[in-house]
Amino acid sequence: MIAAVIPAVPGLLGLLVCAALWEAVPRLGLVDPDFLPPFTTTLNALRGELADATFWTALGDTLTGWALGLALATAGGVLAGLVIATVPHLRELTASTVEFLRPIPSVALIPLAILLYGTELRSVLLLVVYAAFWQVLVQVLYGVQDVDPVAEDTARAFGLGAWARVRHVVWPTALPYVMTGVRLAAAVALILAITVELVIGAPGLGHRINVAQSSQAVPDMYALILVAGCLGVLINTGARFVERRALSWHQSVRAEDPA
Repeated sequence: MIAAVIPAVPGLLGLLVCAALWEAVPRLGLVDPDFLPPFTTTLNALRGELADATFWTALGDTLTGWALGLALATAGGVLAGLVIATVPHLRELTASTVEFLRPIPSVALIPLAILLYGTELRSVLLLVVYAAFWQVLVQVLYGVQDVDPVAEDTARAFGLGAWARVRHVVWPTALPYVMTGVRLAAAVALILAITVELVIGAPGLGHRINVAQSSQAVPDMYALILVAGCLGVLINTGARFVERRALSWHQSVRAEDPA
C-alpha cells in the first residue's frame, strides 16, 4: 500500500506548488486579478458550478460526445487497420491516402461540420471521430506489422484459416499497440470535443467556457477550465488502468509490476 502511494507523492507536491503559485501571483500584483483570479477564488467559483444543474448537463453533453466519438473511432480504426494490414497489397494501395488524410487538422473541418450538421451532436462526433480514428488506425498497422513471420507461417502450416490466424496470432501481438492507440485517442477525443463546443457553440463544457468568457465571469471560466483539466487526467488514468488490465499477461506490464 505504501509502495503504491510513494510514486504519487511528487505529483501531488507539484500540484500543491502550482496551486500556491496560482494563489500568490495575482495577490502579489504580478498579474491583474481581473485576468487571473487567485486559486481560492477559482475554487469558490467551482463550488458554485458544481451546485448548478446546468453544469452537470453540460458535462454530460461533453462526455456523451467524447464517449460516442471514441467508441466509433476505436471500432473503425481497429477494423480498418486489420483489413488494410492483412489483405495482400491493400496497405501499399492505401498508404498514400492515409498519409494525405492523417495530417489534416480536425479543426480545419469545423466549417464542413457546421455546414452539414450545424451545432448538433453530430458535428462534435464528426470531428472527434476523424481526429481519434487515425490514432487507432496507425497503431493497429504498426501492431500487425510487428507480428512474427515465423509464427504466422507456423499457423498457416497447421491449417489455420484467415480468421483463426487473426485471432490467435495477429491480435495478441497487435493488442498492446491497439491499447496505446485507444489511450491516445481518448485524450485527442476529449480535446476535440471541448474545442468544437467552444468554437461552434455545441452544448457542453466548451460552450459553457465560452459563455463565461464572453460574460466576463472570469473565475467561472477558470473553474470550468480546471474541470476540463481534471477530466483529462481522469480519462488518462482510466485508460491506463484499462490498458494494464487488458495486458496483464503481457511482458511489458508484468515487468512494471513490483510483485
